[in-house]
Amino acid sequence: MSSATEVRALPEAPGYRARRTLPLRVEAMRQLRRRRTLLMGGVLAALPFILVIAFAIGGTPGGGDGGRGASRINLMDVATESAANFAATCLFVSAGFLLVVPVALFCGDTVASEASWSSLRYLLAAPVPRSRLLWSKLVVALGFSLAAMVLLPLVALGVGAAAYGWGPLKLPTGGALTTADTVPRLALVVAFVFVSQLVTAGLAFWLSTKTDAPLGAVGGAVGLTIVGNVLDAVTALGTWREFLPAHWQFAWADALQPDLEWGGMAKGAAVSVTYALILFALAFRGFSRKDIVS
Repeated sequence: MSSATEVRALPEAPGYRARRTLPLRVEAMRQLRRRRTLLMGGVLAALPFILVIAFAIGGTPGGGDGGRGASRINLMDVATESAANFAATCLFVSAGFLLVVPVALFCGDTVASEASWSSLRYLLAAPVPRSRLLWSKLVVALGFSLAAMVLLPLVALGVGAAAYGWGPLKLPTGGALTTADTVPRLALVVAFVFVSQLVTAGLAFWLSTKTDAPLGAVGGAVGLTIVGNVLDAVTALGTWREFLPAHWQFAWADALQPDLEWGGMAKGAAVSVTYALILFALAFRGFSRKDIVS
């Protein structure tokens, strides 16, 4: 009998189950203990305190203009009216860039960091199937990204309640939402912000499977997201801007209206999910054929 036949005839290790390798809880605990996770959580938790201090020093916010997106800018005018208004303002000032960073960090660092530590090949030799490895890391990365987006408004609600009291969400266009409607509307805002950031997540994750440099994957995702924001500001592109995820990043302002409007959020979610699915598919396809040498 040839040696090749003998190798094929070897049984699997007792108790080995491909679907049970690298459980989500194990990967989650590994990521939770990392310094960058704690640092990112600290930065997001500190933002509401910084804004409260800024408002206390600078006085009552205001100065919204009447141009394009006035309802978004005027969120600053009512930032100190209640805890709900303060939480909405924190989301407004951070959605364009600050919340992009944890998504790019968690999704872009997850695979590339293993390669930079030369531990990726040992994980696959455990053995952990490649698809299982990517799936575990992607789910955990998205989970931490969502947790970051939930952490900010939760802390903002607590800080805002202590600083400005609890009350209805006063709308920048006039009127107010009842207390019963406030929390669901804010939850809808957070959900849309998360969905809109799936493009950044997909881009960072794909880059993470292509490089051994975590900073390159994270920086590349953040950089291309900024490029998308710049292109959206080029009005000469006309309706082509509607195919840019950045064009819809503030569509959640429609949730802060007396009558909830779904049109912009539905279009933005569709664009974001489409790009994200393509990028996630490219990541899995490329990683399944990649030679792992680190």
